[in-house]
Amino acid sequence: MRKKIIAANWKMNMTNGEAEAFFEKFLQELGEDRKVEVVIVPPFTALAKAGELLRDVQNVNLGAQNMHWEKSGAFTGEISASLLRELYVHYVVLGHSERRTLFGETDAIVNRKVHAAHANSLTPIVCIGETLAERDAGKVEEVLATQVKGSLDGLTAEQLEETVIAYEPVWAIGTGRTATPEQAQEAHAFIRGRLAAGWNAEVAAKVRIQYGGSVKPSNAGELMAQPDIDGALVGGASLDARGFAEIIQATRALLE
Repeated sequence: MRKKIIAANWKMNMTNGEAEAFFEKFLQELGEDRKVEVVIVPPFTALAKAGELLRDVQNVNLGAQNMHWEKSGAFTGEISASLLRELYVHYVVLGHSERRTLFGETDAIVNRKVHAAHANSLTPIVCIGETLAERDAGKVEEVLATQVKGSLDGLTAEQLEETVIAYEPVWAIGTGRTATPEQAQEAHAFIRGRLAAGWNAEVAAKVRIQYGGSVKPSNAGELMAQPDIDGALVGGASLDARGFAEIIQATRALLE
């Protein structure tokens, strides 16, 4: 059985002080249950503080929002995998739609980063998803197939098993609109099918696929109950400690 994974993507939010206040409240709400894997993904400036606050917490891991594929060098403004590892980061979000649309990241760029993450024992959370125009044009499967192939190209079966995929329909991110549980399940099942075709069914069955796109406490349970949805990558709702804890609790409830 695939372990559910709920990740908080804080994006360009949260000072160190705000992060400290968040954890003080969130960790009380969360408790010590380990049925669901929890990942907090702060901005780079809050990673050290978050790592310090999570040092003795066994059921929450730390993630980063991006990284460069090179080990070091003249890449002003970039962060390497080895620098993230020094801060006890375990996960890294790659290919988020905001990186793709606002910063021009292609599948080829994402793929280089994915390989660099694995080379440095970081678990990549690889984001894929279609725009509203692509959905309306009936191109959902075409877009997802292209992104799966391009972003994950060259991974071994073992590396793929250690990769998390986040399906994020771009039209549902930060808009308040959410794919219906049926729409989300359909996309997740298609992605798993592409993994089976590219590698094999046994490996595909082990890969965790998250849903992202206006996930909140009121819809989390219904989404997480779908057979191919293995968690959530939560944006805006993850900035509220109680609300994010409620999303995790709704997921836990399905496992009891």
